[in-house]
Amino acid sequence: MATIFRHRLSLVLIFLAVSYSLEAKHGGNPGEIFPDLYEASISDLQAGLAAGNFTSVDLVKGISSQAYSARIDEVNDEIHAVVERNPSAIDLAHRLDTERRNSGPRGPLHGIPILIKDNIGTNRSEGLNTTAGSWALFKSIRDTDSFIVQRLKAAGAIILGKANLSEWAHYRGTTIPDAWSPRGGQGTNPYYPNGGTCGSSSGPSAAAAVGLAVAAIGTDTGGSISCPAGYHNVVGIKPTVGLTSRSGVIPITPRMDTVGPIARSVSDAATILSAMAGPDSSDNYTLIQPTPVPDFTKALNLNTIKGARIGVPRTVFTNDSVTGNLPFVNQEFENALDQLRALGAIIVDPADLPSASYFTTITPLLFLFAVDFKIQIKKYLQTLVSIPSGVGSLSDLIQFNIDNADLEQPTPEYTGQDLWIQSQSTNGYNSTWWSTLADAMNAGGSNGIDATLQQHNLDALVLPSPGFPSTFPAAYAGYPMVTVPMSFYPENTTTVELFPGIFYPAPGIPIGLAFFGSAFSEEKLIGLAYAYEQATKMRLMRKAYANATPKTQLKDVMED
Repeated sequence: MATIFRHRLSLVLIFLAVSYSLEAKHGGNPGEIFPDLYEASISDLQAGLAAGNFTSVDLVKGISSQAYSARIDEVNDEIHAVVERNPSAIDLAHRLDTERRNSGPRGPLHGIPILIKDNIGTNRSEGLNTTAGSWALFKSIRDTDSFIVQRLKAAGAIILGKANLSEWAHYRGTTIPDAWSPRGGQGTNPYYPNGGTCGSSSGPSAAAAVGLAVAAIGTDTGGSISCPAGYHNVVGIKPTVGLTSRSGVIPITPRMDTVGPIARSVSDAATILSAMAGPDSSDNYTLIQPTPVPDFTKALNLNTIKGARIGVPRTVFTNDSVTGNLPFVNQEFENALDQLRALGAIIVDPADLPSASYFTTITPLLFLFAVDFKIQIKKYLQTLVSIPSGVGSLSDLIQFNIDNADLEQPTPEYTGQDLWIQSQSTNGYNSTWWSTLADAMNAGGSNGIDATLQQHNLDALVLPSPGFPSTFPAAYAGYPMVTVPMSFYPENTTTVELFPGIFYPAPGIPIGLAFFGSAFSEEKLIGLAYAYEQATKMRLMRKAYANATPKTQLKDVMED
């Protein structure tokens, strides 16, 4: 009876949310066709651009005026989602509007504003920094865009600016809160004041959640797309390592680093992934991906889920004493499994990973990162044309933070460098490191995800996205994960001060559902996530709190 009531209540809420969305899109006036930027999809904006209702310039123009820029101004002091905006965006928008008039759009991303995480490289000549949130790389010069940015620009996307992140993708100190960077400040969750964010792609997730851009691009090494997407009521796709290039991206480890889209819908995320994916001669991992690059929007099929066999790896990953999750998370996960069954999926429960116990500690992960980061960050710094701070190695970065403590270590909670100090103490790859890497990849892949898929003849696995152990098997193996909105913490949730002044769990903070599988199984995962998303419409069930919700709409800033 409770399940039936819940389902009926969901239908009522969906109806009300859709009615509100339609009213906002049309401003209550049938003559106005300006999509609500809080929810506007790529197709919504393309329809308006094609009809001439507005231009790409209208979407991005100005530092403190016009559409998305104005929306950033309204809430960025509250949630600190954006580090800086692109001073060249307006010129690019003009060129793309002219191109649209003269020869038509390049594709679905033509003239669409997107934010990118501040560890994804951009050509400094266009005005954007690439700093990983650190003053050590401020005004450093790259003479080329990262391959991912080149792909997005070729598709017609407008890089609106850089999103905030956990400094150095949260690889500096273990005591530093998520979502803090010296350049961007302390990022917070738009669903609860000073709420926790989870993972280093917090800025892209928050920005996408409240419509500061159409979508954003994040990076993931150990859960930094999947976990923050879940915390922010958005869709995150962590691609297989090798589907999207990492060249020009500030690294942690090439064994696990990957770059993927964060959007408000599976459809938008699939559209962006289609533009991002592809082989890059500067990233050997991408040379083994299937060819041709799939059009991931073709996976948006509601029938994909019918008859799909989806496994539930319960041991370790649904154990609250390991994950740290409240019991409510598993309660909502059970509801999600019921919804998947109702959609025609065959739920195999349990479908445990043989290697499950491996993921109860992060010691192997930290060892792998420590050795790799010292080597990889030096290689990255050598690719830069100029670095005004003079840093050229990890030891230089450690010293920069000591010498510039007022910038990089302003208060006690932001002083940690223990991960860097551990990394600096390493002496390169050795037999221990290689055997640890082999064990990790085996635990995630052949004796983990792959073993379970094969044993139970499964199409995918599914877990709630909170609790970092849930992201580790896919991270260690370099396998894909697609996260979609699943629920929200209830109003009677007791808040916990996770870091000084940062609270999680807390009332209203979203909870995600993560589908994951073997290498290059993105199409299958996207299809499953899409079917679940379309059936539940969970994103529409709650909006961000008032001070984190931008008010500016296209109709407010259109030129006379």
